[in-house]
Amino acid sequence: MLKKREMNDCHALFELMTHPEVFPFVRNKAETIEEYMFHVKNIIEDEEQGKLISRTILDEWNQPIGCISLYELEEQQGFLGTWLGKPYHGKGYNQRAKNAFFCELFYEQNIEAVFMKIRKTNTRSLKAAQKLPYAVQTDSGRLNRADSGAYHLFEIPKDLYILHSLRAFEGGSRRLKEA
Repeated sequence: MLKKREMNDCHALFELMTHPEVFPFVRNKAETIEEYMFHVKNIIEDEEQGKLISRTILDEWNQPIGCISLYELEEQQGFLGTWLGKPYHGKGYNQRAKNAFFCELFYEQNIEAVFMKIRKTNTRSLKAAQKLPYAVQTDSGRLNRADSGAYHLFEIPKDLYILHSLRAFEGGSRRLKEA
């Protein structure tokens, strides 16, 4: 489902990123494949320096279909950025990728909170964030005045994510015992 960013995925991801319904919401926009490869090279270097965490989202056949990243890492917190290629919208990949990424962040990377800054006009991302039972809409604190009119801010605290995960696990265990 997720793997570390690699240069050999650039061509496939660039093609997906340039779709008009995806491109406006991509953080590291690129007009050419060379520019995109430069961004990915920098992302890989920044991850090695502990500035961010970035993964490629894969489909069932291990083909790259999008990216998920935690940017602006500071004090064990960061901002989430994610995008999927248009052919993969509405198929559950976003939810599965976020769950896998949050597991890595909270259980392996010791991240304490993830923030999602979502444009108020980005209805697809707003709906996805509102489906997450462990996401809390805060719209204050980390947004500056200029951002507050254009964005909603959601926080995913580590303890709330873990609590939700444990409840989901216990619910599944109970159903297995009853069967």
